[in-house]
Amino acid sequence: MDHSTVFAGIDYATAFVQVCVLDPKGRQLGNRRCPNDWRSIADYVETFGTQVRASIEACNGAASLAEELLQHAGWSIDLAHPGYVERMKQNPDKTDFTDARMLADLVRVGYLPRVWLAPPKIRELRRLVRYRQRLVDQRRAVKLRIGALLRDHRIKLPAGRPWTLCWRAWVRALELPEQSRWVLDRMQEELHITEKRVVIAEERLHRVTKSDVIVQRMQDIAGIGLVTACTLRAEIGDVRRFRNGKQLARFCGLTPRNASSGTRQADAGLIPACNRQLRATLMEAAHRLKRLHPRWQTLASELRRHGKPGSVIAAAVANRWVRGLFHELMEIRAAA
Repeated sequence: MDHSTVFAGIDYATAFVQVCVLDPKGRQLGNRRCPNDWRSIADYVETFGTQVRASIEACNGAASLAEELLQHAGWSIDLAHPGYVERMKQNPDKTDFTDARMLADLVRVGYLPRVWLAPPKIRELRRLVRYRQRLVDQRRAVKLRIGALLRDHRIKLPAGRPWTLCWRAWVRALELPEQSRWVLDRMQEELHITEKRVVIAEERLHRVTKSDVIVQRMQDIAGIGLVTACTLRAEIGDVRRFRNGKQLARFCGLTPRNASSGTRQADAGLIPACNRQLRATLMEAAHRLKRLHPRWQTLASELRRHGKPGSVIAAAVANRWVRGLFHELMEIRAAA
């Protein structure tokens, strides 16, 4: 067995993986299909060398396989950004054979567009946070369907806030045609079940994060509750992977996009490349912060005097708050 360093590219699929192995000079030592199992992959690659630097495109299941190779095989392995890898290809054709070869070559020359590999605890928290968000989206969709049914029958809504106990009792007492009444009852049952599941998911979030120092510290900030803190913890992960607050704000999608040309100076809103749910959570938090925190109240008032709309003000508050949050999280990490 050779003890030199080899470079492996892994093109992931659920049923199997394509594995390409290169030596330090870029010569292909092997390129074949292996079972989707870390032992089979390690046995194949380590016939060419025991010091392995590998890469695998980020996709469903890839993080789990990378974690197994990292923990059990002791490899140095990175997740690759699939979008950037696609742009770096010089050939429009796509095959598992060539994709694995390219991944191996990118990690060999040091041009691999890396993606942070979240530890299992963070990946599990993400799964729970995103499950709760799907329930919230489902709850919103049911409410919209109920509202559409009422509008279809030209029913005038009573004064006051909707979805209170009194409002729901009023909906249950409405006289509707037989089939509409039956459908409305089923939707109300679905809404009740979904709301219970949201509460259960939030209770579980509280249990699994009660010992997380970062989540607890963020909840000490006025306007930041459990769901916001858990979302930030799950989606941002380890703040040390960012160089500064500006980079963190860009990751969160809070950076303005420049659209200037020649003498024309303009912007085009916020950058589109981001986790949309993370950005939405931060925008909601910004609306609360500018109501509850004197610093953000002052900033919002100043921007409002300059004629800025509410959405721009919320984005500016969120951007500056996240930049400050970066330094707070770094201090928490240093103290932990």
